[in-house]
Amino acid sequence: MTAQLDALDFTGEPFDALAWTVAELDEPAPRRDDVISGLLHEFRTSLIAAHTSAMTVQTGLQRHRLTSVTPPTEPRRRVRTPEPASTMSAFKALARTPVTSLDENALAELGHGAIANVFGAAYDQEGANPAIHLTASDHGALTAVRDIDRHAGPWHRGRLHAAYRAYDEGTTAAEEVVVQAAQVFAMHAGLHLCLSGARFETTGERETGLIQSIVGDGELTLDVMEIDLIPRPWLRVTAELRRDGALVARVNDLTVGIREEPGLPIGPETGGVIPRFFGRRNGFGQRALLGEFHMTHSARGDLDIALGPEFARYAGRRATRMPNHGLQLCDRVMAVEGERGKLTGGTGHTEYDSPADSWYYAETANASMPNVVHMETSLQSALLLGYFLGATLTAPEEDYSLRNLDGTATVLREVDLRDKTIQQTSRLLGTTVLVGAVLQSFSYELSVDGEPFYAGESLFGFFNETALANQNGLDNGAYVPPWLETNRATTRTIDVATRRETGVLCSRGHLALLDSVTVVDGGGKHGEGYLHAVRPIRADDWFFAYHFHLDPVMPGSLGVEAVIQAMQEWAIDAGLAGDLDEPEFVLPANLPMSWRYRGQILAEDREMTLEVHIKSVERRPGRVRVAGEASVWKPGMRIYELDDIAVELRERHGKDR
Repeated sequence: MTAQLDALDFTGEPFDALAWTVAELDEPAPRRDDVISGLLHEFRTSLIAAHTSAMTVQTGLQRHRLTSVTPPTEPRRRVRTPEPASTMSAFKALARTPVTSLDENALAELGHGAIANVFGAAYDQEGANPAIHLTASDHGALTAVRDIDRHAGPWHRGRLHAAYRAYDEGTTAAEEVVVQAAQVFAMHAGLHLCLSGARFETTGERETGLIQSIVGDGELTLDVMEIDLIPRPWLRVTAELRRDGALVARVNDLTVGIREEPGLPIGPETGGVIPRFFGRRNGFGQRALLGEFHMTHSARGDLDIALGPEFARYAGRRATRMPNHGLQLCDRVMAVEGERGKLTGGTGHTEYDSPADSWYYAETANASMPNVVHMETSLQSALLLGYFLGATLTAPEEDYSLRNLDGTATVLREVDLRDKTIQQTSRLLGTTVLVGAVLQSFSYELSVDGEPFYAGESLFGFFNETALANQNGLDNGAYVPPWLETNRATTRTIDVATRRETGVLCSRGHLALLDSVTVVDGGGKHGEGYLHAVRPIRADDWFFAYHFHLDPVMPGSLGVEAVIQAMQEWAIDAGLAGDLDEPEFVLPANLPMSWRYRGQILAEDREMTLEVHIKSVERRPGRVRVAGEASVWKPGMRIYELDDIAVELRERHGKDR
């Protein structure tokens, strides 16, 4: 380059524009001062005009270049836009923290990987993820995080507001800022807790559009479009960058994920052996064998990642699965005492975190956790133990479906479970292997803060398609009709749908299982009252998508919950809350409830029918308890039988009575 410049050096006489102009004049020269003054004026005018012209050209060129990188009015490709999250499908963060804003010091800590120093001990991994940290950037970076809201934004999956500083123009600076914001959200949600020996990766066919200069200080709003744990933890985001309130850039469809280093095991090995610490601890600092990542795979991902390579054969097949999303009520496996393939006994210790903002607290008529969640979280921990020990591996060629058959459970004490970790202990009592079926019995106990609050026993069956097709209900195939069909009686109707609009002591949302209840006052087997209700069943009912993957069936516990709701509505309608100060529903303690299931509600069933025979109404100071027995039908078949099912009203200030 230097040689080229030397070759262009000027070697002649210096060019004198004024001298050349004067020499070319034909007329007698005016006075020299006037000539010089006029020429200088013309020269300056020409110079300004030339400069203005050059600036106009340069401005046009810059606008052309900016237009070329700004997204056109119509997107270059169709971006997949997900449906907004519902309360049921909302992502459940792996850890919780009161920290929702970060200054430069906190961001620097995240840059060094000190995540627990910023968000709290629940985020600690004992150094298992040294490569997980806020990525350094050369072109732009966050300077502060104003707010993190895990449920805000147009998709209800989270929103982050932050301040940034961009050092350069161009898409790289904008994308670096957004990547950092996405990483902060990922760490805040605890995605890194799924794996050990992992790192961040940025993927996706993102689109970045520059509208104005982004250089300098600005504000960023990031919205989470999707977030999930399978196949590896990831989130997909869109973001806007602004300066002085004006939009300067958009980044769409950027994905940040977390992946283990090549060759590292991420799940159990053959026989269920856990080869290493996978990076998950519970809220008490104890190491887990398996975490939420594995539970999610057991529900709707790769069973071999969740349970071991013996289960890889079930890929794409109907197989036993955990419920998913909001019905997935087991988070971690802390310990297993037993050996895969030995089905005579074993013990499992699992945990479930119950956040106060869980869907069921907002939608139940109860003061705390509804019965359906008590049943599901205890039964899921038990079935997981049997499955992990290899119940279906007795006939690996079969496609087994899991069904609960019967059980008895007792609430041992009233306890508010919001923001508590429920510790589940399940014991395998025995296994019977039949042609086309495997039966397993369990006992279980739920504890919180070291004290049991719920206990029971239950029988499960793993059935192949033929065995499922041969179910005859509770009455050996005979149709035993509801009491109301064979007894002439005067009825009245409780309009549950209208009462639900008041929102007082009434289940709603996903737990709005009944719209009306038919009552026979003084009717039923015991002469204390009779309830009858019909719930239409549709193929798009919400529970089929969550229970189970590739094997949709209504949870039996929801049928039980519908019976409880009928009894709650009757208790309110009968005026049993009238003498109570600030009444609220609770689960009755120290009254064992038993159930038998001999069939299930499927998507093709038209309706579910239930009846309740009120057995007793017991009044105590500040409390009223209603107990009954109940049955549930699918079209043409009685399939559930419940005894000593009960509801209880208490005064809010009389909790300890």
